[in-house]
Amino acid sequence: MAVLVLALALTTSITAMQHAFLQFDTARNMEIAANILQCEMEKERLFPWAQASNATYAPVIDPSFARNPAISGRFTLSRSVATLTAHSGQVVQITLTVTWRGYNGRSLSRNYTSYYTQGGLYAYFYNP
Repeated sequence: MAVLVLALALTTSITAMQHAFLQFDTARNMEIAANILQCEMEKERLFPWAQASNATYAPVIDPSFARNPAISGRFTLSRSVATLTAHSGQVVQITLTVTWRGYNGRSLSRNYTSYYTQGGLYAYFYNP
């Protein structure tokens, strides 16, 4: 009877540890993805209007992240741009997305969205 209880306890603890490692891996990858997105968003804030509104621009992961072998092959960065017609085409919505696979094989992603105006923030807030 004691062996049965011990086997049950060990099985339960191993399952709990596997779940904990999965959650830890997901949290670590979410943090890495957030850092990649923040780095790219800061780069794009410095773009001139022509480059910021260019839908064909394909971002790449910054070399400071790509140097790490644990990051370089696992994460991909993509960008989408939508022109907001309500603002006479002078405002674009930029969405950056990072995708990766967890160690359980499930596809995960995180994204940031920002708005870029041709005339700066004044044009966005005061000239609708």
